[in-house]
Amino acid sequence: MNTILIVYDSNTGHTQAMARRVARGVESITDCEACLRSVEKVGPTSAERTPAVPETGAPFVEPQDLESCSGLILGTPTHFGNMSASLKHFLDCTTSQWLGGTLEGKPAAVFTSTGSLHGGQESTLLSMALPLLHHGMLITGLPYTLPELATTRSGGTPYGASHFSDQDGSRNLDDTEEKLCMALGARVASIARSLASSQFS
Repeated sequence: MNTILIVYDSNTGHTQAMARRVARGVESITDCEACLRSVEKVGPTSAERTPAVPETGAPFVEPQDLESCSGLILGTPTHFGNMSASLKHFLDCTTSQWLGGTLEGKPAAVFTSTGSLHGGQESTLLSMALPLLHHGMLITGLPYTLPELATTRSGGTPYGASHFSDQDGSRNLDDTEEKLCMALGARVASIARSLASSQFS
């Protein structure tokens, strides 16, 4: 079984909703399973009060999750055109995995949610891809052979899945955004399965 690790940060629940759609895409591929994990909150208003076990959502990610996964997909809300501090902190704590080559050669992808359509989605996706490249991961995005990517009037970029929630957070994922989230998960899972098959052939 190929396990695809989906690690996300979420403030209002939109990125978490995307993570669940990505997981559906992963599990649409034979011999693949999704492992949903969240990151601990950091910052002066929350870090000291973060519970050992999150009150809602997926469990916090652990180092062994990176060791055992066949692929990695990261998700975050956009903060000033960049990934959230909590996700960045998680990545900054992966030095031992970088030194050991834990993630080298594994497929990876990224997704994000913003409060406005042009709120920095693409720069956020690219900011998440950079540390994954340093880990030696194989970055995959979304190809334009997906009709939703060429016709979207909402979220969706070639760099990864995206969603805009409106400034008051009232806008849920639409059909196009859901399909692209699932396509992203399926794409990473398919690549992970192909890589695993080639290693044993």
